[in-house]
Amino acid sequence: MHGHADNQQGLPRMSRHDWWGVTVEAPDPGALARFYAEVVGWEIVKEDADGAAIAPPEGVAYIAFEASEGFVPPVWPAQKGAQRITMHLDFEVIDLSAAVAHALGLGAREADHQPQQNVRVMLDPAGHPFCLYRDDDSSPDS
Repeated sequence: MHGHADNQQGLPRMSRHDWWGVTVEAPDPGALARFYAEVVGWEIVKEDADGAAIAPPEGVAYIAFEASEGFVPPVWPAQKGAQRITMHLDFEVIDLSAAVAHALGLGAREADHQPQQNVRVMLDPAGHPFCLYRDDDSSPDS
């Protein structure tokens, strides 16, 4: 990518300049960052009045959460005239039932519409859909 730092491998993680990620709007970015940090086991690497970010223990990917005045949660599945989903997060898990129970315990809700056996569409505390999925749909855990 033009303007991107070349070959940052070997540098201390926080000294690198090749970070990448996604930013999610939220009515309370700190609370949503804490929710996802617990869901995926990542750490909060930034938090201030305008937003927060989480990152895995290794690597340079992140998920940022940005304050959004007047936030309207998307609707799943899509409905004409309602706020549409523009993106969602997917997390692969080994034990789908355990991952769903963990997310529920942290404040997520299971969506009413579940289109696949090996995927659970969840709604985070702000109403964003996210998916927990098991790659092997032949497992009895569904």
